[in-house]
Amino acid sequence: MTQTAMALSLGGITFLLTVIWGGPLIRIMRMLRIGEQIRIEGPQRHITKLGTPTMGGWLFIIPVILITGVLNLVSIISDLTVLGNSILLPLLVMFAFALIGAVDDWLGIRKSRPVKGMRARWKFLLQMVVALGVALILKYGLNTPELILPNVPEVIDLGIWYVPIAMIWIVGWSNAVNLTDGLDGLAGLISATAFAAYGAIAMLQGQVFLVRFCFTVVGAVFAFLWYNAQPAELFMGDTGSLALGATLAVVSLMTGQWVLLPIIAIIPFSVTLSVIIQVAYFKITRGRRLLKMAPLHHHFELSGWSDTQIVQRFWLVALLAGMFGVALALV
Repeated sequence: MTQTAMALSLGGITFLLTVIWGGPLIRIMRMLRIGEQIRIEGPQRHITKLGTPTMGGWLFIIPVILITGVLNLVSIISDLTVLGNSILLPLLVMFAFALIGAVDDWLGIRKSRPVKGMRARWKFLLQMVVALGVALILKYGLNTPELILPNVPEVIDLGIWYVPIAMIWIVGWSNAVNLTDGLDGLAGLISATAFAAYGAIAMLQGQVFLVRFCFTVVGAVFAFLWYNAQPAELFMGDTGSLALGATLAVVSLMTGQWVLLPIIAIIPFSVTLSVIIQVAYFKITRGRRLLKMAPLHHHFELSGWSDTQIVQRFWLVALLAGMFGVALALV
């Protein structure tokens, strides 16, 4: 079996397994009343989503962990090399950030708490601690290429600066995907497209194991979209969005082509930028708003676009941006 066929097969298998257990998981979450709380200041049409099961990120995270873990075990106990140990790092990142997000989601649905979710400073601190460990492993454990630029043949050595840059990159993209998770299917489609693009880049580099991991994630996220497409039966919550963003950042760092991520994941990048600009403009002008609402997708909602139009158009932009990013990796 060719490397491409193996990667695509893993994605297909993961998709089937995830879809199969999605229904029972949703029923369990409804029984436990693990329902989404909606922002009062958000678009009013979101009120209809009140009570939809959240923490749905476990729907795709658990299959990815199980399948990747089993294949690694096969590689350890037999002569058949299916996956390499380097894949354990993005896997651990996915699990660690999913735990942080799960705690935040759980605290957010507890109606007795005056503060919705985990306090921002503790959430950020936990993310930074995990990101520090990951950055040190990337630099001194896996010896990944630190920086590869298009049309530059040499790998650029960032020295000690690589560690803080990698930390900020991981935490930043984790929260960028979290901000993008505001409409049914949006964060899932954008993330799956970005993972597919980096799977292609890893294939060009000969990082076979990373290719397989990326397409395993793509298959699992596509299965999640089976239940998250409008009208959503399940939300990924911070459990899924924080995990996807951090894992995507780690994958980009493992390829060395991480400067292409703002292009490949142009939607989360633009969404985050819209929040930064909106807050800065609000403070500078003492109360005026540049956008009708931030993040960016809410601005288009209030401009009259339907949820389906926003998701489909954003995904088309993301697909073209992903193709352009892979093309730049070939330069």
